[in-house]
Amino acid sequence: MKNKSLPLIIGAIIVIAGLVFFMGGGDKTAKKSGDSSQPIVIPTHNWSSQIVMAYVIGGIFESMGNNVSYVNADSQAVYESIRIGDVTISHEVWESAFGKSFTTALDKGGLLDWGDHEARTLEDMGYPNWVADKGLCPGLPDWTALKNPDCAKNFVTPDSGGKGRMLEGPQTWHGDLIPQRVDALGLGDLWMVKFAGSADALWAELAAAEKEGRGTIIFNWTPNFTDGAGFTFIDFPPYTAGCRPEDGGDGKCGSPDGYLKKAVHEDFPQTHPGAAAAFKKMSFTTSHIGAMAALVDIDKMTHEDAAKKWLADNESVWKPFTK
Repeated sequence: MKNKSLPLIIGAIIVIAGLVFFMGGGDKTAKKSGDSSQPIVIPTHNWSSQIVMAYVIGGIFESMGNNVSYVNADSQAVYESIRIGDVTISHEVWESAFGKSFTTALDKGGLLDWGDHEARTLEDMGYPNWVADKGLCPGLPDWTALKNPDCAKNFVTPDSGGKGRMLEGPQTWHGDLIPQRVDALGLGDLWMVKFAGSADALWAELAAAEKEGRGTIIFNWTPNFTDGAGFTFIDFPPYTAGCRPEDGGDGKCGSPDGYLKKAVHEDFPQTHPGAAAAFKKMSFTTSHIGAMAALVDIDKMTHEDAAKKWLADNESVWKPFTK
């Protein structure tokens, strides 16, 4: 005769074993740190280093036993998304492009300044070094060289209306900052500004201009993979607080040597204390970030694979953040 209570006993054993695994051995790191099982939401934007670093940081959090999700987010609006709790962190707050949006959200409350990376940033217009080697605009990097019509003619493209063309990044990054600067400095008769659709379009322009033997001026930034490829930023008049039109200035200034900051939602240290502590320690250098971008933009890896390779090659860099 079958023991009718046996299936119930077996079922109870399975349930108890599952609870023991969950509470004791299923997620030891996360349990030890007290981190929530809710996913840490990391934003991705539209340039390589930011996306690769998103997966790098996500990989570090996962190594600590945390759950992670990724969401494509507008690079200006993301700070409001963090403030209200829809996104958990931001790992690349560039001062020149996003400082105002970041500060606005910070002042409202709900978002925390989580410190800076070691790397400093510069975001501005510049040119590949071969432009100078070819003598296409004598006097560069001094911005006054752009006043010379013989310079501007070497940067004309079919879509520039006979003017020299500067290729800006996507308009969502800086609005009309560069067109305003061109006009403010009296360069509008010789130069026009076109907006690229993506960061990839900037790198495609570099390759096309070199192949065609024409000059090119593009928006770029450091840290980036171009740090090792030979790129020079134009020396515009120095940036000072309040010099930009949005701050009441005349716009006759370049970009600041700026911070590369981290930000978090105010609840992050409570919901994920272990991950928050690790993120607080995270500080990447110019060479670290340039290498992350190069794996995609030069080696043509996917962002996810680039992150995996960087993590595998740089354990000595990131593992101390988790201690």
